[in-house]
Amino acid sequence: MKTSAIKLFLLSTILFSCDNSNKSTILSVDETKIKESVKKPDSHNSMNSLDWNGTYKGTLPCANCEGIETILTLNPDQTYLLFTDYLGRNDALEEEKRGSFSWNEAGSIITLTNVTSGPNQYKVGENRIWHLDINGKIITGDLADHYVLIKSH
Repeated sequence: MKTSAIKLFLLSTILFSCDNSNKSTILSVDETKIKESVKKPDSHNSMNSLDWNGTYKGTLPCANCEGIETILTLNPDQTYLLFTDYLGRNDALEEEKRGSFSWNEAGSIITLTNVTSGPNQYKVGENRIWHLDINGKIITGDLADHYVLIKSH
Protein backbone atom coordinates (compact mmCIF):
# COMPACT_ATOMS: atom_id res chain seq x y z
CA MET A 1 0.00 0.00 0.00
CA LYS A 2 2.87 2.31 0.83
CA THR A 3 4.44 1.73 -2.59
CA SER A 4 1.12 2.44 -4.32
CA ALA A 5 0.85 5.75 -2.49
CA ILE A 6 4.42 6.67 -3.46
CA LYS A 7 3.80 5.73 -7.09
CA LEU A 8 0.60 7.77 -7.12
CA PHE A 9 2.41 10.73 -5.55
CA LEU A 10 5.26 10.56 -8.11
CA LEU A 11 2.84 10.22 -11.01
CA SER A 12 0.80 13.23 -9.79
CA THR A 13 3.97 15.27 -9.36
CA ILE A 14 5.15 14.46 -12.89
CA LEU A 15 1.78 15.29 -14.45
CA PHE A 16 1.32 18.58 -12.63
CA SER A 17 4.89 19.72 -13.13
CA CYS A 18 4.70 19.60 -16.96
CA ASP A 19 5.37 22.98 -18.52
CA ASN A 20 2.39 24.31 -20.50
CA SER A 21 4.18 27.50 -21.58
CA ASN A 22 5.15 25.88 -24.91
CA LYS A 23 1.47 25.49 -25.84
CA SER A 24 0.72 29.15 -25.19
CA THR A 25 3.76 30.15 -27.24
CA ILE A 26 2.54 28.10 -30.19
CA LEU A 27 -0.92 29.61 -29.90
CA SER A 28 0.38 33.15 -29.72
CA VAL A 29 2.62 32.62 -32.77
CA ASP A 30 -0.33 31.22 -34.75
CA GLU A 31 -2.56 34.09 -33.60
CA THR A 32 0.13 36.58 -34.70
CA LYS A 33 0.34 34.99 -38.15
CA ILE A 34 -3.43 35.14 -38.51
CA LYS A 35 -3.56 38.78 -37.44
CA GLU A 36 -0.75 39.71 -39.84
CA SER A 37 -2.43 37.98 -42.78
CA VAL A 38 -5.69 39.78 -42.06
CA LYS A 39 -4.00 43.18 -41.84
CA LYS A 40 -1.93 42.90 -45.03
CA PRO A 41 -3.92 43.82 -48.14
CA ASP A 42 -3.34 41.85 -51.31
CA SER A 43 -0.92 43.91 -53.36
CA HIS A 44 -2.00 42.29 -56.63
CA ASN A 45 -4.36 44.36 -58.74
CA SER A 46 -5.20 44.97 -62.39
CA MET A 47 -2.61 47.71 -62.71
CA ASN A 48 0.39 45.66 -61.59
CA SER A 49 -0.69 42.06 -62.28
CA LEU A 50 -2.38 42.11 -65.68
CA ASP A 51 -1.15 42.74 -69.19
CA TRP A 52 -3.69 45.55 -69.56
CA ASN A 53 -2.11 47.56 -72.37
CA GLY A 54 -3.60 46.87 -75.79
CA THR A 55 -6.74 47.45 -77.85
CA TYR A 56 -10.24 46.62 -76.62
CA LYS A 57 -13.29 46.44 -78.88
CA GLY A 58 -17.03 46.11 -78.51
CA THR A 59 -20.39 47.62 -79.37
CA LEU A 60 -22.04 49.47 -76.50
CA PRO A 61 -25.83 49.89 -76.31
CA CYS A 62 -27.27 53.13 -77.71
CA ALA A 63 -30.67 54.71 -77.07
CA ASN A 64 -31.00 56.37 -80.48
CA CYS A 65 -28.86 54.21 -82.78
CA GLU A 66 -28.00 50.56 -83.47
CA GLY A 67 -25.03 50.65 -81.09
CA ILE A 68 -21.81 52.47 -80.42
CA GLU A 69 -18.84 50.68 -81.94
CA THR A 70 -16.08 51.39 -79.42
CA ILE A 71 -12.34 50.82 -79.80
CA LEU A 72 -10.15 51.80 -76.85
CA THR A 73 -6.37 51.47 -76.98
CA LEU A 74 -4.50 51.69 -73.67
CA ASN A 75 -0.78 52.41 -73.95
CA PRO A 76 1.92 51.51 -71.39
CA ASP A 77 2.68 55.22 -70.86
CA GLN A 78 -0.90 55.67 -69.56
CA THR A 79 -2.20 57.38 -72.69
CA TYR A 80 -5.20 56.22 -74.67
CA LEU A 81 -6.95 56.51 -78.01
CA LEU A 82 -10.77 56.16 -77.96
CA PHE A 83 -12.66 55.75 -81.21
CA THR A 84 -16.48 55.65 -81.24
CA ASP A 85 -18.84 55.21 -84.17
CA TYR A 86 -22.60 55.62 -83.66
CA LEU A 87 -23.94 52.90 -85.95
CA GLY A 88 -27.03 53.45 -88.09
CA ARG A 89 -27.14 57.23 -87.76
CA ASN A 90 -27.53 59.34 -90.88
CA ASP A 91 -25.03 61.91 -89.65
CA ALA A 92 -22.27 59.26 -89.39
CA LEU A 93 -21.21 60.44 -85.96
CA GLU A 94 -17.65 59.27 -85.39
CA GLU A 95 -15.41 60.57 -82.63
CA GLU A 96 -11.76 60.11 -81.81
CA LYS A 97 -10.35 61.21 -78.48
CA ARG A 98 -6.83 61.06 -77.12
CA GLY A 99 -5.53 61.72 -73.68
CA SER A 100 -4.13 60.16 -70.58
CA PHE A 101 -5.72 57.96 -67.98
CA SER A 102 -5.19 57.42 -64.29
CA TRP A 103 -5.72 54.45 -61.99
CA ASN A 104 -7.84 54.51 -58.84
CA GLU A 105 -6.22 53.73 -55.47
CA ALA A 106 -7.16 50.06 -55.71
CA GLY A 107 -5.48 49.78 -59.13
CA SER A 108 -8.55 48.27 -60.79
CA ILE A 109 -10.36 51.20 -62.48
CA ILE A 110 -9.05 53.72 -64.99
CA THR A 111 -10.43 57.19 -65.63
CA LEU A 112 -9.96 58.74 -69.07
CA THR A 113 -9.19 62.45 -69.35
CA ASN A 114 -10.74 64.55 -72.15
CA VAL A 115 -14.02 62.59 -72.08
CA THR A 116 -16.65 65.13 -71.10
CA SER A 117 -19.82 63.59 -72.50
CA GLY A 118 -20.84 60.42 -70.72
CA PRO A 119 -19.01 57.98 -68.49
CA ASN A 120 -15.22 57.95 -68.61
CA GLN A 121 -14.32 55.04 -66.33
CA TYR A 122 -13.50 51.42 -67.07
CA LYS A 123 -12.86 48.47 -64.77
CA VAL A 124 -9.84 46.54 -66.03
CA GLY A 125 -9.90 42.74 -65.99
CA GLU A 126 -8.13 39.86 -67.69
CA ASN A 127 -8.36 40.56 -71.46
CA ARG A 128 -11.48 42.68 -71.01
CA ILE A 129 -12.65 45.98 -69.61
CA TRP A 130 -16.07 46.98 -68.33
CA HIS A 131 -17.53 50.34 -69.33
CA LEU A 132 -18.80 51.77 -66.03
CA ASP A 133 -21.83 53.97 -65.44
CA ILE A 134 -21.67 57.69 -64.66
CA ASN A 135 -21.12 56.86 -60.95
CA GLY A 136 -18.23 54.49 -61.64
CA LYS A 137 -20.26 51.33 -60.98
CA ILE A 138 -20.50 48.18 -63.08
CA ILE A 139 -23.66 48.19 -65.16
CA THR A 140 -26.05 45.38 -64.25
CA GLY A 141 -29.23 44.04 -65.77
CA ASP A 142 -30.17 42.46 -69.09
CA LEU A 143 -27.70 44.52 -71.11
CA ALA A 144 -24.74 44.16 -68.72
CA ASP A 145 -22.81 41.88 -71.09
CA HIS A 146 -22.99 44.55 -73.79
CA TYR A 147 -20.86 46.95 -71.71
CA VAL A 148 -17.76 44.75 -71.93
CA LEU A 149 -14.95 45.48 -74.38
CA ILE A 150 -12.78 42.49 -75.32
CA LYS A 151 -9.04 42.75 -75.89
CA SER A 152 -8.06 42.05 -79.48
CA HIS A 153 -4.77 40.33 -80.18
